[in-house]
Amino acid sequence: MNTNAWVLPDQISDVLPRQARSLEALRRGLLDLFKRYGYELVIPPLVEYTDALLDDEDEDLELRTVKWADHATGRTLAIRADMTPQVARIDAHLLNRQGVARLCYFGSVFHARAVGLLTSREPLMIGAEVYGQQGLEADAEIQTLLIEALKFCQLPGVRVDVSHAQIVRALLADVPVKNTASVYAALQAKDTAALREVTAGFPDAVRVALFALLDLYGGVEVLERARAVLPNDERIGKALDDLSTLASLDTAGVVQFDLADLTGYSYHTGVTLAAYCDGMPNAIARGGRYDRIGERFGRARPATGFSLDLREITEILPTVPAKSAIGAPWDLDADLRNVINAVRAQGEVVIQLPAGVAHEEDEFICDRELVKNAGQWVVQAKT
Repeated sequence: MNTNAWVLPDQISDVLPRQARSLEALRRGLLDLFKRYGYELVIPPLVEYTDALLDDEDEDLELRTVKWADHATGRTLAIRADMTPQVARIDAHLLNRQGVARLCYFGSVFHARAVGLLTSREPLMIGAEVYGQQGLEADAEIQTLLIEALKFCQLPGVRVDVSHAQIVRALLADVPVKNTASVYAALQAKDTAALREVTAGFPDAVRVALFALLDLYGGVEVLERARAVLPNDERIGKALDDLSTLASLDTAGVVQFDLADLTGYSYHTGVTLAAYCDGMPNAIARGGRYDRIGERFGRARPATGFSLDLREITEILPTVPAKSAIGAPWDLDADLRNVINAVRAQGEVVIQLPAGVAHEEDEFICDRELVKNAGQWVVQAKT
């Protein structure tokens, strides 16, 4: 007998009843919310060939993906570390629609290494994506839907940091940068020493603008400061105009701006979103525009969306209260079984137990019971 058979790998865990109850309530509610906006549910497979899941430019995704040789074909298989490429494949290759497609999804992904010290290597992701609409209308809908999703989750102290991938691209457009990743990493970490080192030799105007990005964080006033300190470039102006429009649509008052937030810079092509809340050091949701994601499937369509990790969210939320249930004897009495079937058909939970055995489930509280009274089975308050 292996006495360690119950031990799970590091940063892998079961979802026990109380957390599962909260997670399932969120899953159902969020999918219903997405449905009201017209999003259709798709369920991609857990495993695919690597050429469908991985992008040569996304080194971080490559490092997080578990791969192995398929004995049947000799090709390399991978467990998905992100579901967005799969949804893009479905849009581009299977649905092949010409107009706008709104798709949503839910499922586990697996990471070869965790994103953070306390995060799970098996996030449970839920997300929504719009394909086929280039205009800012799609970005605005995704921002609104993300805010509505966070509101439904009832998370404390929510804020949504908005940025735009084209700002830094415009700043670096005429600079021969050998290692773009190091510039982005320094900006993302707000590391002035590293940024000073990696931009040595850059034109002074570019260096000044890049350093300015480190302080361009806060409310809508950030956009006016950005217009004052960043170069008068058409792409930067258009990006700031887009961000101003999105700010005006924020009726919840949770949108902020962080022009140095460049997570996912290798595939984002426009507006980016990162949501945070009290009690959670990492972003609880990320998203944005990624118009080139369908290229590997032969059909790059305009695309924008977001995803949330429900497992992480349920770690900080109060447990969903246990539901009311009816206790009943556990025997083969035909009349009792008929009554139980009828009560369950009305939507009630009926739990049968042997005489003298206590109810030990987390999800239900037996506050009523089926008892025989004058030869009839009736429901009454539990004494």
